[in-house]
Amino acid sequence: MTIAKPSLELLRTLTDEHVLRELMRARRLTRADLAARSGLSKPTVGESVRRLTEAGLVVDTGERTPGGRGRGRVGSYYALADTVGTALAISIAPDGVAVERIGAHGDVLGRTRHDISRPARAEQVADALRTAVAQAREGTGDAIRLAVVSAADPVERASGRLVRLPDAPFLLGDLDPVEVLTPQVAGPVVVDNDVNWAAQAERDTDPTGLGDFAYVFLGEGLGCAIVSDGEVRRGHSGVAGEIAHLVTIGPRGQATRFIDVFADLDLRRAGTTAIDVDRVRQLAGADRQALGQAVSGVLAAIVALTDPRLVLIGGPWGSHPAILDAVTTAFTRMPRHVEVRPARLTEEPSLAGARAEALDRLRSAIIALPQRTAPSAPLRFPDQQDHEFG
Repeated sequence: MTIAKPSLELLRTLTDEHVLRELMRARRLTRADLAARSGLSKPTVGESVRRLTEAGLVVDTGERTPGGRGRGRVGSYYALADTVGTALAISIAPDGVAVERIGAHGDVLGRTRHDISRPARAEQVADALRTAVAQAREGTGDAIRLAVVSAADPVERASGRLVRLPDAPFLLGDLDPVEVLTPQVAGPVVVDNDVNWAAQAERDTDPTGLGDFAYVFLGEGLGCAIVSDGEVRRGHSGVAGEIAHLVTIGPRGQATRFIDVFADLDLRRAGTTAIDVDRVRQLAGADRQALGQAVSGVLAAIVALTDPRLVLIGGPWGSHPAILDAVTTAFTRMPRHVEVRPARLTEEPSLAGARAEALDRLRSAIIALPQRTAPSAPLRFPDQQDHEFG
């Protein structure tokens, strides 16, 4: 059998990808550095640098290595051009909209936020989103190649719209971040639920290589993400993990919806279904035990249905030591239980996940630039290769 040789064009594409990725990691390198780091020959690297410079993706920085008197030839330093573009990582949360502009080296080049009132209405959040993005773009001519959005509400997988479920504590009405952001972004807008992004960040930063776990978020709202075989499982419509309506053990031992436990214990914010985090953290005695029992009932259902290796609990009151102790104590009495431990990331975990995704997608978009012979591709939807909503 004759094995087909790769085409010259394919070899050039792969070489250019190696060079671009090395420059993304190291900021500036000589051609000799690039050859040493990539394992490619110096002539091959030289041709790639020439092509990428002509394409406007790589520039000669004007800096030179020391040379002469036995030190070898003077080398030129090359770097990514400023025009390769940036990406946006966006958080839509009850306390406001935050927008970060991310560069190809992983730097946060700018951050802005816009507060919103509670309860938030879709029109108000859309205005805050436009304002925050416009502020993030000020003073830069860089192309915004894509946006990754973390939203504190369920996300419809087929469209990227935020949808309102019964008893949702944050957003009143439906919001379409894709429609709002498309006029300001050159490429795709990727939207997912904040708990899914937090779980993805835990997966990517855990030193043990987590691949099968449940991430339970306990804050003003309630959520869960299931990671199986290394992938976040979103369900048919995208709302897997909405645990508020799971039936669990109520304060008096009765079967009750999880969200109603907080009404029974008088732990809701006035006039809303949002959970009062400060009051939950101050619970003691029988009420804390009742809450621990209710959470453990939810964990038992998650374990029975998804068989995770462990459960991570995050959120402003879920990871509180006293609450976590009450939960783990109650959970050990369940017929099936797994290890339960607090989430590692506590500072904006969902934005950390969205930021990492934005960087990964931005780098892939930059690498694809030399291959493009037509204008930017139209927006693609969930089951297509380059775009997936939550």
